[in-house]
Amino acid sequence: MFFKTQEGKETILKLYNQKLKALGIDYSEKLIETKFGATNLVITGDPKLPPLMLIHGTGGCASQILESFPSLSSKYCVYTIDVLAQPNKSAENRLDMKSLDYGKWLIEVIIKLRLKEVTLVGFSFGGFISLKALEFNETPIKQAFLIAPVYIVNGNPLVGLFKMFLPLKKFIKTNNQAYIKKVMNALFSEYDDFALTYMSATFQHCDMDFSPLPIISRDSAKSIKAPITIFACVKDIMFPGKKMIKRAKRIFPSLEEVILLEGSKHVPNATNFNKIENIILTKNE
Repeated sequence: MFFKTQEGKETILKLYNQKLKALGIDYSEKLIETKFGATNLVITGDPKLPPLMLIHGTGGCASQILESFPSLSSKYCVYTIDVLAQPNKSAENRLDMKSLDYGKWLIEVIIKLRLKEVTLVGFSFGGFISLKALEFNETPIKQAFLIAPVYIVNGNPLVGLFKMFLPLKKFIKTNNQAYIKKVMNALFSEYDDFALTYMSATFQHCDMDFSPLPIISRDSAKSIKAPITIFACVKDIMFPGKKMIKRAKRIFPSLEEVILLEGSKHVPNATNFNKIENIILTKNE
């Protein structure tokens, strides 16, 4: 199971609901049954507006990523999805990253919601899921915006080991806040108390997947026809921005635009998230 204990699960869901309430927005929640597991969505914006699927990264949830994109619902009906086997309200089933299962899962959710011409916005692991969906069946997808996505390049494994994985393992073992702060400082351009609390709870109470992250093949990338926009982060130790842009330009024929976020670590700051949001909104004008 993904959650180590029922108490741990309750701790995380309490934080999830606190954040959702603190956003002060009109929303509805919907649970979709899929063959991969029950999937929770937080829906904001007028259902008559074009659909947008917002997909969070590893260790995240719908309520947290929604905070980074407060204005998307002005021009889209936003379906913010809780990714399977993450600290949220969806099922605990972990899918095989080497297969197309994450893509099949996302497309099944889109079909069950009866959505067409969907805009995908995927951050980090959400970018990986977006690309897997495009590989599997891009028929219902209009375009994709990928923010520091997994699946295009990987960073230096030694840098990741010393700056992230070793402190993380020490935190899991000792619950010493100094170690989780090292991890946060390596990944986040800036972070608040909630992000620190949520990440701490996630690594205390969840069985996280530390297996190697796959890379999309040139042939698979070539098969994608939907327009792709990539936001890459210069100081991203997981998926270095300049390296990512170089490979993306080489392998994606449908790459429409690349934006390099100067000075940004893996998780952009509020200013950069605002810049990303404005670009997504202008593409819908």
